[in-house]
Amino acid sequence: MALAGINVVEIAGLAPAPFAGLCLSDFGASVIRVDRSSKGKTVNNLDTLSRGKRSIALDLKSKEGLEVFKKLVEKADVLIEPFRPGVMEKLGLGPDVLLKLNPGLVYARMTGFGQGGDPKVERAAGHDTNYIALSGILSTLRSQGQKPQPPVNLLGDFGGGGLICAFGILLALIERQKSGRGQVVDAAMVDGAAYLASTMVKAWSVGAWKNDIETTGTNLLDGGAHFYQTYTCKDGKFMSIGAIEPQFYAELLKGMGLDEQRDNLPSRMDSSAWPQMKEKFAKVFLTKTRDEWAAIFEGKDACAFPILSIEEAIANKHNVARGTFVKNGSTYEAAAAPKLSRTPASGGR
Repeated sequence: MALAGINVVEIAGLAPAPFAGLCLSDFGASVIRVDRSSKGKTVNNLDTLSRGKRSIALDLKSKEGLEVFKKLVEKADVLIEPFRPGVMEKLGLGPDVLLKLNPGLVYARMTGFGQGGDPKVERAAGHDTNYIALSGILSTLRSQGQKPQPPVNLLGDFGGGGLICAFGILLALIERQKSGRGQVVDAAMVDGAAYLASTMVKAWSVGAWKNDIETTGTNLLDGGAHFYQTYTCKDGKFMSIGAIEPQFYAELLKGMGLDEQRDNLPSRMDSSAWPQMKEKFAKVFLTKTRDEWAAIFEGKDACAFPILSIEEAIANKHNVARGTFVKNGSTYEAAAAPKLSRTPASGGR
């Protein structure tokens, strides 16, 4: 596997740090998770991202626990820690200490607000919704006239957090091959969420994306356009539409039984007509069930697909053929991604 031979010590946390560890574990790294121990008992760990990991319970506030932890780190390539800034330093386990102990260590710090910046912010409590709020990205996730809606905890915890952290770790490991030295990876969910939205930020800065109170939700990709939207069907289920290009839009109209000339439809890119067209599309999609629409558009270049529940996605024939989900005992998990041809991941195999 691609990361075989890489040893990782992951201090137990929630969501982003364990996801970073999972990404490394799935592709062959040996990951040992350090669970918190208090008075000889393991404190309940809610990590559901433990696939392929081993674990050990340590009390990092005890002399014995610290000694064992340092021995683990001394032999490790990577350390992932999930605490607020300053916590590891208080434990005597900051980068200055551990990089002296192991100069080749990649010391990954997974936080919400990052190391440094406004002292009142960096050590404040927060969760995914708070981090993407500060990044500016949450403000974009709303329909016109509606309040922002958090996208579960995908943007901050997982995309802008764990995945960016894992990316930073891999960069540091590659650089270490040249220098022989480790370094600190400062992975902040605020930074990561903003980075994921690079195109949107740039578009706003040149006037191509609207983001004020009145106009958010009227852009091409945020629900403003009728051809990039979701619609309710006759059975209460939903379809996703993403027919941006003219040839795909023409195929979409054909499947819906509409014709631009016959029905005197406005120009596709006439944004002043988008609200009217969304109402028209909504009425059409209510005439058939989701699966009836899915059958109409199957195999067509209309960029029209059914919105599946997780249960339906697991059973979907394309996903089954790809191995997108795997069964682990009595539960299902998402398989590791991406798929490598020569050194495939272990997660999901």
